Amino acid sequence: MTDKHCILAIDQGTTSTRAIVFDSTARIVTSTQMEFPQHYPNEGWVEHDPEDIWNTTLEVTRKALEVTESQGLKVVGIGITNQRETSVVWDKATGKPIYNAIVWQDRRTSKVCADLKAQDLETKVNSRTGLLLDPYFSATKVSWILDHVDGARQRAENGELAFGTIDSFLIWRLTGGKAHVTDPTNACRTNLYNIHTGEWDPELLQIFQVPAALLPEVKDCSADFGATEPGLFGHSIAITGVAGDQQAATIGQCCFEPGSIKSTYGTGCFVVMNTGSEPVASKNRLLTTIAYQLDGKPTYAIEGSIFVAGAAVQWLRDGLGIIASAKDTEKLASGLANNSGIYLVPAFTGLGVPYWNPDVRGAIFGLTRATGPAELVRATLESVCYLTSDLFAALAQDGIKPTDLRVDGGMVANDWLLQFLANVLDLSVSRPAVMETTALGAAYLAGRQCGVYGDFDEFTAQWRLAARFEPNITAAERDQLLHGWHDAVRRVTAPADKL
Repeated sequence: MTDKHCILAIDQGTTSTRAIVFDSTARIVTSTQMEFPQHYPNEGWVEHDPEDIWNTTLEVTRKALEVTESQGLKVVGIGITNQRETSVVWDKATGKPIYNAIVWQDRRTSKVCADLKAQDLETKVNSRTGLLLDPYFSATKVSWILDHVDGARQRAENGELAFGTIDSFLIWRLTGGKAHVTDPTNACRTNLYNIHTGEWDPELLQIFQVPAALLPEVKDCSADFGATEPGLFGHSIAITGVAGDQQAATIGQCCFEPGSIKSTYGTGCFVVMNTGSEPVASKNRLLTTIAYQLDGKPTYAIEGSIFVAGAAVQWLRDGLGIIASAKDTEKLASGLANNSGIYLVPAFTGLGVPYWNPDVRGAIFGLTRATGPAELVRATLESVCYLTSDLFAALAQDGIKPTDLRVDGGMVANDWLLQFLANVLDLSVSRPAVMETTALGAAYLAGRQCGVYGDFDEFTAQWRLAARFEPNITAAERDQLLHGWHDAVRRVTAPADKL
Protein backbone atom coordinates (compact mmCIF):
# COMPACT_ATOMS: atom_id res chain seq x y z
CA MET A 1 0.00 0.00 0.00
CA THR A 2 1.11 3.57 -0.70
CA ASP A 3 0.16 6.98 0.66
CA LYS A 4 -2.01 7.38 -2.47
CA HIS A 5 -4.32 4.61 -1.27
CA CYS A 6 -7.54 5.58 0.49
CA ILE A 7 -10.57 3.96 2.08
CA LEU A 8 -14.17 4.97 1.34
CA ALA A 9 -16.67 4.69 4.17
CA ILE A 10 -20.37 4.46 3.38
CA ASP A 11 -22.22 5.75 6.45
CA GLN A 12 -25.87 4.89 5.91
CA GLY A 13 -27.75 6.64 8.71
CA THR A 14 -31.36 7.10 9.73
CA THR A 15 -31.93 10.42 8.00
CA SER A 16 -29.07 10.65 5.51
CA THR A 17 -26.42 8.71 3.64
CA ARG A 18 -22.80 9.83 3.59
CA ALA A 19 -19.69 8.78 1.72
CA ILE A 20 -16.41 9.86 3.34
CA VAL A 21 -12.96 9.08 1.99
CA PHE A 22 -10.05 8.79 4.43
CA ASP A 23 -6.40 8.86 3.40
CA SER A 24 -3.66 6.60 4.75
CA THR A 25 -3.28 8.84 7.84
CA ALA A 26 -7.05 8.68 8.60
CA ARG A 27 -7.66 12.27 7.53
CA ILE A 28 -10.75 13.17 5.52
CA VAL A 29 -10.17 13.64 1.79
CA THR A 30 -13.79 14.39 0.87
CA SER A 31 -17.28 13.99 2.27
CA THR A 32 -20.66 13.92 0.56
CA GLN A 33 -24.08 13.67 2.20
CA MET A 34 -27.69 13.35 1.08
CA GLU A 35 -30.86 13.28 3.18
CA PHE A 36 -33.77 11.06 2.22
CA PRO A 37 -37.48 10.98 3.19
CA GLN A 38 -38.90 9.49 6.37
CA HIS A 39 -42.29 7.77 6.19
CA TYR A 40 -44.79 7.60 9.06
CA PRO A 41 -47.75 5.53 7.75
CA ASN A 42 -49.35 5.15 11.19
CA GLU A 43 -48.80 6.44 14.72
CA GLY A 44 -45.58 4.94 16.06
CA TRP A 45 -44.58 3.52 12.64
CA VAL A 46 -41.37 4.64 10.90
CA GLU A 47 -40.33 3.38 7.46
CA HIS A 48 -37.77 4.06 4.75
CA ASP A 49 -38.03 3.26 1.08
CA PRO A 50 -34.99 0.97 0.51
CA GLU A 51 -34.69 2.38 -3.01
CA ASP A 52 -34.08 5.84 -1.49
CA ILE A 53 -31.32 4.32 0.62
CA TRP A 54 -29.81 2.61 -2.43
CA ASN A 55 -30.04 5.65 -4.69
CA THR A 56 -28.50 8.03 -2.15
CA THR A 57 -25.73 5.49 -1.51
CA LEU A 58 -24.91 5.33 -5.20
CA GLU A 59 -24.93 9.10 -5.63
CA VAL A 60 -22.78 10.03 -2.64
CA THR A 61 -20.31 7.23 -3.40
CA ARG A 62 -19.92 8.30 -7.01
CA LYS A 63 -19.35 11.93 -6.01
CA ALA A 64 -16.78 10.98 -3.37
CA LEU A 65 -14.90 8.72 -5.79
CA GLU A 66 -14.86 11.46 -8.44
CA VAL A 67 -13.30 13.98 -6.06
CA THR A 68 -10.80 11.44 -4.73
CA GLU A 69 -9.66 10.29 -8.13
CA SER A 70 -9.35 13.90 -9.35
CA GLN A 71 -6.65 14.33 -6.70
CA GLY A 72 -4.65 11.40 -7.97
CA LEU A 73 -5.73 9.17 -5.08
CA LYS A 74 -7.14 5.65 -5.27
CA VAL A 75 -9.84 4.02 -3.16
CA VAL A 76 -8.75 0.43 -2.51
CA GLY A 77 -11.44 -0.66 -0.07
CA ILE A 78 -14.94 0.17 1.13
CA GLY A 79 -16.16 0.07 4.71
CA ILE A 80 -19.88 0.11 5.45
CA THR A 81 -21.56 1.34 8.62
CA ASN A 82 -25.29 1.55 9.00
CA GLN A 83 -28.33 2.32 11.09
CA ARG A 84 -28.78 -0.86 13.07
CA GLU A 85 -31.95 -2.93 13.62
CA THR A 86 -33.65 -1.39 10.57
CA SER A 87 -34.90 -4.40 8.62
CA VAL A 88 -35.37 -5.18 4.93
CA VAL A 89 -36.76 -8.29 3.25
CA TRP A 90 -36.13 -8.61 -0.47
CA ASP A 91 -36.63 -10.97 -3.39
CA LYS A 92 -33.44 -12.92 -4.12
CA ALA A 93 -34.26 -13.16 -7.82
CA THR A 94 -34.78 -9.44 -8.41
CA GLY A 95 -33.16 -7.73 -5.41
CA LYS A 96 -36.38 -5.78 -4.93
CA PRO A 97 -37.71 -5.23 -1.39
CA ILE A 98 -41.12 -6.76 -0.74
CA TYR A 99 -41.96 -4.00 1.77
CA ASN A 100 -40.44 -0.77 3.00
CA ALA A 101 -37.57 -0.97 5.49
CA ILE A 102 -38.98 -0.94 9.02
CA VAL A 103 -36.80 1.50 10.95
CA TRP A 104 -35.25 0.86 14.36
CA GLN A 105 -37.48 3.60 15.82
CA ASP A 106 -40.66 1.80 14.73
CA ARG A 107 -42.99 0.64 17.53
CA ARG A 108 -45.62 -1.36 15.61
CA THR A 109 -44.65 -4.66 17.24
CA SER A 110 -45.04 -3.44 20.83
CA LYS A 111 -47.94 -5.83 21.46
CA VAL A 112 -46.01 -8.77 20.03
CA CYS A 113 -43.15 -8.02 22.42
CA ALA A 114 -45.57 -7.67 25.32
CA ASP A 115 -47.13 -11.05 24.48
CA LEU A 116 -43.70 -12.71 24.41
CA LYS A 117 -42.88 -11.16 27.78
CA ALA A 118 -46.15 -12.53 29.13
CA GLN A 119 -44.89 -15.98 28.09
CA ASP A 120 -41.80 -15.40 30.32
CA LEU A 121 -39.49 -15.49 27.31
CA GLU A 122 -37.49 -12.32 27.99
CA THR A 123 -34.98 -14.03 30.28
CA LYS A 124 -34.24 -16.66 27.63
CA VAL A 125 -33.89 -14.04 24.90
CA ASN A 126 -31.68 -11.83 27.09
CA SER A 127 -29.40 -14.67 28.16
CA ARG A 128 -28.64 -15.57 24.53
CA THR A 129 -28.66 -12.18 22.81
CA GLY A 130 -27.89 -9.65 25.56
CA LEU A 131 -30.98 -7.77 24.40
CA LEU A 132 -34.50 -7.23 25.71
CA LEU A 133 -37.91 -7.90 24.20
CA ASP A 134 -38.56 -4.58 22.52
CA PRO A 135 -39.82 -3.53 19.07
CA TYR A 136 -36.48 -1.70 18.66
CA PHE A 137 -34.79 -4.93 17.55
CA SER A 138 -35.12 -6.64 14.18
CA ALA A 139 -36.75 -9.99 14.87
CA THR A 140 -40.35 -8.87 15.34
CA LYS A 141 -40.04 -6.47 12.39
CA VAL A 142 -39.06 -9.32 10.07
CA SER A 143 -41.88 -11.53 11.30
CA TRP A 144 -44.34 -8.66 10.85
CA ILE A 145 -43.31 -8.25 7.20
CA LEU A 146 -43.70 -11.98 6.56
CA ASP A 147 -47.17 -11.93 8.11
CA HIS A 148 -48.42 -8.81 6.32
CA VAL A 149 -47.17 -9.26 2.75
CA ASP A 150 -49.22 -11.79 0.80
CA GLY A 151 -47.35 -15.06 0.34
CA ALA A 152 -44.18 -13.78 2.00
CA ARG A 153 -43.93 -16.36 4.75
CA GLN A 154 -44.21 -19.28 2.34
CA ARG A 155 -41.72 -17.68 -0.04
CA ALA A 156 -39.33 -17.18 2.87
CA GLU A 157 -39.65 -20.85 3.83
CA ASN A 158 -38.91 -21.75 0.19
CA GLY A 159 -35.66 -19.76 0.24
CA GLU A 160 -36.87 -17.17 -2.26
CA LEU A 161 -36.46 -14.15 0.05
CA ALA A 162 -33.57 -12.62 1.97
CA PHE A 163 -33.54 -10.63 5.19
CA GLY A 164 -30.89 -8.18 6.19
CA THR A 165 -30.09 -5.09 8.14
CA ILE A 166 -29.10 -2.18 5.90
CA ASP A 167 -25.48 -3.35 5.54
CA SER A 168 -26.66 -6.68 4.09
CA PHE A 169 -29.08 -5.01 1.69
CA LEU A 170 -26.41 -2.61 0.41
CA ILE A 171 -23.80 -5.36 0.01
CA TRP A 172 -26.31 -7.48 -1.91
CA ARG A 173 -26.97 -4.58 -4.26
CA LEU A 174 -23.32 -3.48 -4.53
CA THR A 175 -22.17 -7.01 -5.40
CA GLY A 176 -25.00 -7.67 -7.83
CA GLY A 177 -26.56 -10.28 -5.54
CA LYS A 178 -23.36 -12.28 -5.16
CA ALA A 179 -23.00 -11.76 -1.40
CA HIS A 180 -25.64 -12.18 1.33
CA VAL A 181 -23.55 -11.33 4.37
CA THR A 182 -23.41 -9.29 7.56
CA ASP A 183 -21.09 -8.91 10.55
CA PRO A 184 -21.53 -9.77 14.25
CA THR A 185 -22.26 -6.18 15.34
CA ASN A 186 -25.33 -6.09 13.12
CA ALA A 187 -26.31 -9.71 13.64
CA CYS A 188 -26.29 -9.26 17.40
CA ARG A 189 -28.94 -6.51 17.16
CA THR A 190 -31.59 -8.75 15.63
CA ASN A 191 -32.60 -10.80 18.72
CA LEU A 192 -31.84 -13.86 16.59
CA TYR A 193 -28.06 -14.16 17.09
CA ASN A 194 -26.49 -15.94 20.04
CA ILE A 195 -23.61 -13.71 21.19
CA HIS A 196 -22.02 -16.60 23.13
CA THR A 197 -21.96 -19.23 20.37
CA GLY A 198 -21.54 -16.74 17.50
CA GLU A 199 -24.36 -18.30 15.50
CA TRP A 200 -27.98 -17.73 14.53
CA ASP A 201 -29.92 -19.41 17.34
CA PRO A 202 -32.46 -22.06 16.18
CA GLU A 203 -34.64 -21.66 19.27
CA LEU A 204 -34.79 -17.87 18.87
CA LEU A 205 -35.72 -18.30 15.21
CA GLN A 206 -38.59 -20.47 16.37
CA ILE A 207 -39.71 -18.01 19.05
CA PHE A 208 -39.79 -15.11 16.59
CA GLN A 209 -41.01 -17.24 13.65
CA VAL A 210 -38.17 -16.25 11.33
CA PRO A 211 -37.13 -18.92 8.76
CA ALA A 212 -33.40 -19.70 8.75
CA ALA A 213 -33.36 -19.52 4.93
CA LEU A 214 -33.75 -15.73 5.17
CA LEU A 215 -30.53 -15.12 7.07
CA PRO A 216 -27.15 -13.82 5.86
CA GLU A 217 -23.76 -15.36 6.53
CA VAL A 218 -21.97 -13.68 9.45
CA LYS A 219 -18.33 -12.64 8.90
CA ASP A 220 -15.75 -10.81 11.02
CA CYS A 221 -15.96 -7.01 10.96
CA SER A 222 -12.77 -6.96 8.86
CA ALA A 223 -13.22 -9.54 6.12
CA ASP A 224 -13.85 -10.08 2.43
CA PHE A 225 -17.50 -9.13 1.95
CA GLY A 226 -17.32 -9.22 -1.84
CA ALA A 227 -16.62 -6.58 -4.46
CA THR A 228 -18.73 -3.97 -6.18
CA GLU A 229 -20.06 -4.63 -9.66
CA PRO A 230 -17.68 -2.92 -12.14
CA GLY A 231 -20.53 -1.07 -13.82
CA LEU A 232 -21.52 0.83 -10.68
CA PHE A 233 -18.36 2.92 -10.25
CA GLY A 234 -16.37 2.24 -13.41
CA HIS A 235 -14.27 -0.46 -11.74
CA SER A 236 -14.66 -3.02 -8.99
CA ILE A 237 -13.78 -2.12 -5.37
CA ALA A 238 -13.43 -4.61 -2.53
CA ILE A 239 -15.79 -4.32 0.44
CA THR A 240 -13.57 -5.17 3.40
CA GLY A 241 -15.15 -3.77 6.57
CA VAL A 242 -18.62 -3.69 8.15
CA ALA A 243 -19.97 -2.57 11.53
CA GLY A 244 -23.22 -1.17 12.85
CA ASP A 245 -23.04 2.56 13.41
CA GLN A 246 -22.55 2.59 17.18
CA GLN A 247 -19.91 -0.10 17.13
CA ALA A 248 -18.16 1.66 14.26
CA ALA A 249 -18.11 4.86 16.34
CA THR A 250 -16.64 2.88 19.24
CA ILE A 251 -13.81 1.80 16.93
CA GLY A 252 -13.43 5.30 15.47
CA GLN A 253 -13.09 6.65 19.02
CA CYS A 254 -10.38 4.04 19.68
CA CYS A 255 -12.25 2.47 22.58
CA PHE A 256 -10.15 -0.67 22.38
CA GLU A 257 -9.42 -1.11 26.08
CA PRO A 258 -11.94 -2.51 28.58
CA GLY A 259 -13.58 0.42 30.38
CA SER A 260 -13.18 2.90 27.52
CA ILE A 261 -16.50 4.56 26.65
CA LYS A 262 -18.04 6.75 23.96
CA SER A 263 -21.41 8.39 23.32
CA THR A 264 -22.70 9.16 19.84
CA TYR A 265 -25.26 11.95 19.38
CA GLY A 266 -26.89 11.34 16.03
CA THR A 267 -30.57 10.70 15.35
CA GLY A 268 -30.54 8.86 18.67
CA CYS A 269 -27.89 8.72 21.38
CA PHE A 270 -25.94 5.56 22.10
CA VAL A 271 -23.40 4.99 24.86
CA VAL A 272 -21.08 2.03 24.39
CA MET A 273 -18.42 0.80 26.83
CA ASN A 274 -15.87 -1.86 25.94
CA THR A 275 -15.96 -4.78 28.41
CA GLY A 276 -13.30 -6.94 26.77
CA SER A 277 -13.36 -10.61 25.87
CA GLU A 278 -16.20 -11.57 28.22
CA PRO A 279 -19.83 -10.43 27.99
CA VAL A 280 -21.01 -8.51 31.06
CA ALA A 281 -24.68 -8.73 32.01
CA SER A 282 -26.32 -5.55 33.30
CA LYS A 283 -28.66 -5.60 36.28
CA ASN A 284 -30.24 -2.32 35.14
CA ARG A 285 -31.58 -3.14 31.68
CA LEU A 286 -28.55 -1.98 29.75
CA LEU A 287 -27.74 -4.13 26.73
CA THR A 288 -24.90 -6.60 26.35
CA THR A 289 -23.64 -6.47 22.80
CA ILE A 290 -20.66 -7.20 20.54
CA ALA A 291 -18.37 -4.20 20.09
CA TYR A 292 -16.45 -5.78 17.21
CA GLN A 293 -15.10 -9.15 16.08
CA LEU A 294 -11.67 -9.52 14.55
CA ASP A 295 -9.75 -12.70 13.70
CA GLY A 296 -12.69 -14.75 14.94
CA LYS A 297 -12.56 -13.27 18.45
CA PRO A 298 -15.49 -11.14 19.68
CA THR A 299 -14.99 -8.13 21.96
CA TYR A 300 -18.06 -7.29 24.02
CA ALA A 301 -19.62 -4.08 25.27
CA ILE A 302 -22.35 -2.67 27.49
CA GLU A 303 -24.70 -0.30 25.65
CA GLY A 304 -27.40 2.16 26.54
CA SER A 305 -29.78 3.48 23.90
CA ILE A 306 -31.64 6.80 23.79
CA PHE A 307 -34.11 6.76 20.92
CA VAL A 308 -34.31 10.51 20.29
CA ALA A 309 -31.39 12.97 20.25
CA GLY A 310 -30.68 14.72 16.95
CA ALA A 311 -34.17 13.65 15.86
CA ALA A 312 -35.54 16.17 18.35
CA VAL A 313 -33.49 18.94 16.74
CA GLN A 314 -34.76 17.81 13.35
CA TRP A 315 -38.29 18.11 14.78
CA LEU A 316 -37.56 21.71 15.82
CA ARG A 317 -36.47 22.42 12.25
CA ASP A 318 -38.94 20.42 10.16
CA GLY A 319 -41.88 19.95 12.51
CA LEU A 320 -42.08 23.30 14.27
CA GLY A 321 -40.05 25.44 11.87
CA ILE A 322 -38.46 27.46 14.71
CA ILE A 323 -34.88 26.95 13.48
CA ALA A 324 -33.48 27.00 9.97
CA SER A 325 -30.66 24.56 10.75
CA ALA A 326 -29.18 22.63 13.66
CA LYS A 327 -26.41 25.25 13.89
CA ASP A 328 -28.98 27.77 15.15
CA THR A 329 -29.50 25.86 18.40
CA GLU A 330 -26.21 26.82 20.04
CA LYS A 331 -26.79 30.58 19.81
CA LEU A 332 -30.41 30.31 20.94
CA ALA A 333 -29.62 28.10 23.95
CA SER A 334 -26.56 30.05 25.08
CA GLY A 335 -28.52 33.31 24.96
CA LEU A 336 -30.62 32.26 27.97
CA ALA A 337 -29.48 32.51 31.58
CA ASN A 338 -31.39 29.35 32.58
CA ASN A 339 -34.04 26.91 31.37
CA SER A 340 -36.94 28.89 32.95
CA GLY A 341 -38.28 25.66 34.46
CA ILE A 342 -39.19 24.21 31.05
CA TYR A 343 -38.64 20.50 30.46
CA LEU A 344 -39.17 18.59 27.23
CA VAL A 345 -39.44 14.80 27.42
CA PRO A 346 -38.68 13.71 23.83
CA ALA A 347 -40.49 10.37 23.96
CA PHE A 348 -41.54 10.62 20.31
CA THR A 349 -40.98 6.86 19.88
CA GLY A 350 -41.06 5.80 23.53
CA LEU A 351 -38.16 5.85 25.99
CA GLY A 352 -35.05 3.66 25.95
CA VAL A 353 -32.61 3.03 28.81
CA PRO A 354 -33.37 2.79 31.67
CA TYR A 355 -37.16 3.03 31.13
CA TRP A 356 -37.68 0.75 28.10
CA ASN A 357 -41.21 1.97 27.64
CA PRO A 358 -42.26 1.92 23.97
CA ASP A 359 -45.73 3.31 24.61
CA VAL A 360 -45.11 6.66 26.35
CA ARG A 361 -45.12 9.80 24.25
CA GLY A 362 -43.45 13.18 24.53
CA ALA A 363 -44.51 16.20 26.53
CA ILE A 364 -43.42 19.73 27.44
CA PHE A 365 -43.83 21.07 30.98
CA GLY A 366 -43.56 24.58 32.37
CA LEU A 367 -44.83 26.59 29.39
CA THR A 368 -45.74 30.25 29.98
CA ARG A 369 -46.59 33.24 27.79
CA ALA A 370 -42.88 34.10 27.93
CA THR A 371 -41.89 30.79 26.32
CA GLY A 372 -40.47 31.25 22.86
CA PRO A 373 -38.24 29.47 20.34
CA ALA A 374 -35.09 29.88 22.45
CA GLU A 375 -36.67 28.22 25.48
CA LEU A 376 -37.96 25.29 23.40
CA VAL A 377 -34.57 24.85 21.75
CA ARG A 378 -32.76 24.89 25.07
CA ALA A 379 -35.21 22.42 26.63
CA THR A 380 -34.68 20.11 23.66
CA LEU A 381 -30.89 20.16 23.99
CA GLU A 382 -31.10 19.75 27.74
CA SER A 383 -33.37 16.72 27.38
CA VAL A 384 -30.67 14.84 25.51
CA CYS A 385 -28.22 15.53 28.34
CA TYR A 386 -30.75 14.50 30.99
CA LEU A 387 -31.44 11.22 29.20
CA THR A 388 -27.68 10.61 29.06
CA SER A 389 -27.54 11.26 32.80
CA ASP A 390 -30.25 8.64 33.39
CA LEU A 391 -28.24 6.19 31.34
CA PHE A 392 -25.07 6.91 33.31
CA ALA A 393 -27.00 6.45 36.54
CA ALA A 394 -27.89 2.95 35.33
CA LEU A 395 -24.21 2.34 34.53
CA ALA A 396 -23.28 3.47 38.04
CA GLN A 397 -25.74 0.98 39.53
CA ASP A 398 -23.88 -1.71 37.60
CA GLY A 399 -20.66 -0.49 39.23
CA ILE A 400 -19.42 1.39 36.14
CA LYS A 401 -18.20 4.94 36.78
CA PRO A 402 -16.24 6.43 33.85
CA THR A 403 -13.95 9.42 34.41
CA ASP A 404 -14.02 10.67 30.82
CA LEU A 405 -16.54 10.43 27.99
CA ARG A 406 -15.57 10.61 24.32
CA VAL A 407 -18.39 12.04 22.22
CA ASP A 408 -19.17 12.18 18.52
CA GLY A 409 -22.03 12.62 16.07
CA GLY A 410 -23.62 15.64 14.46
CA MET A 411 -24.82 17.25 17.69
CA VAL A 412 -21.39 17.51 19.31
CA ALA A 413 -20.33 20.46 17.17
CA ASN A 414 -22.45 22.44 19.66
CA ASP A 415 -20.16 23.72 22.45
CA TRP A 416 -23.09 24.76 24.64
CA LEU A 417 -24.54 21.25 24.52
CA LEU A 418 -21.25 19.63 25.53
CA GLN A 419 -20.72 22.03 28.42
CA PHE A 420 -24.22 21.31 29.69
CA LEU A 421 -23.57 17.59 29.25
CA ALA A 422 -20.38 17.81 31.32
CA ASN A 423 -22.30 19.75 33.99
CA VAL A 424 -25.16 17.27 34.22
CA LEU A 425 -22.90 14.20 34.16
CA ASP A 426 -20.27 15.78 36.45
CA LEU A 427 -17.78 14.29 34.03
CA SER A 428 -15.07 15.38 31.60
CA VAL A 429 -16.36 15.32 28.00
CA SER A 430 -13.88 14.99 25.11
CA ARG A 431 -14.56 15.84 21.48
CA PRO A 432 -12.20 14.44 18.81
CA ALA A 433 -10.72 16.38 15.92
CA VAL A 434 -12.47 14.02 13.48
CA MET A 435 -16.10 14.00 14.57
CA GLU A 436 -17.14 11.57 11.82
CA THR A 437 -16.02 8.71 14.01
CA THR A 438 -18.72 6.33 12.77
CA ALA A 439 -17.38 6.52 9.23
CA LEU A 440 -13.82 6.50 10.54
CA GLY A 441 -14.46 3.23 12.39
CA ALA A 442 -15.83 1.61 9.25
CA ALA A 443 -12.82 2.91 7.32
CA TYR A 444 -10.45 1.46 9.89
CA LEU A 445 -12.05 -1.96 9.64
CA ALA A 446 -11.83 -1.89 5.84
CA GLY A 447 -8.31 -0.47 5.86
CA ARG A 448 -7.12 -3.05 8.37
CA GLN A 449 -8.25 -5.83 6.06
CA CYS A 450 -6.61 -4.43 2.93
CA GLY A 451 -3.41 -3.14 4.52
CA VAL A 452 -3.97 0.63 4.63
CA TYR A 453 -4.12 0.76 8.44
CA GLY A 454 -2.18 -1.21 11.02
CA ASP A 455 -3.01 -2.54 14.46
CA PHE A 456 -4.93 -0.85 17.30
CA ASP A 457 -1.87 0.98 18.64
CA GLU A 458 -1.06 2.52 15.28
CA PHE A 459 -4.65 3.60 14.75
CA THR A 460 -5.00 4.96 18.31
CA ALA A 461 -1.91 7.12 17.77
CA GLN A 462 -3.84 8.93 15.03
CA TRP A 463 -6.74 9.91 17.37
CA ARG A 464 -6.63 13.65 18.07
CA LEU A 465 -8.43 15.71 20.73
CA ALA A 466 -10.18 18.88 19.57
CA ALA A 467 -11.78 20.12 22.84
CA ARG A 468 -12.44 19.00 26.39
CA PHE A 469 -15.31 20.25 28.57
CA GLU A 470 -15.15 20.15 32.37
CA PRO A 471 -18.11 20.54 34.80
CA ASN A 472 -18.56 24.10 36.09
CA ILE A 473 -21.74 24.02 38.22
CA THR A 474 -22.30 23.06 41.84
CA ALA A 475 -23.75 19.77 43.03
CA ALA A 476 -26.82 21.65 44.32
CA GLU A 477 -27.43 23.21 40.90
CA ARG A 478 -27.07 19.83 39.24
CA ASP A 479 -29.48 18.18 41.68
CA GLN A 480 -32.07 20.91 41.12
CA LEU A 481 -31.93 20.49 37.33
CA LEU A 482 -32.21 16.71 37.57
CA HIS A 483 -35.06 16.89 40.10
CA GLY A 484 -37.11 18.90 37.59
CA TRP A 485 -36.26 16.45 34.84
CA HIS A 486 -37.22 13.36 36.82
CA ASP A 487 -40.49 14.97 37.80
CA ALA A 488 -41.24 15.55 34.10
CA VAL A 489 -40.40 11.94 33.23
CA ARG A 490 -42.61 10.71 36.07
CA ARG A 491 -45.51 12.64 34.60
CA VAL A 492 -45.25 10.94 31.21
CA THR A 493 -44.51 7.43 32.50
CA ALA A 494 -46.84 7.18 35.52
CA PRO A 495 -50.37 5.79 35.07
CA ALA A 496 -52.99 8.54 34.96
CA ASP A 497 -54.40 7.58 38.36
CA LYS A 498 -50.97 7.98 39.95
CA LEU A 499 -50.34 11.57 38.81
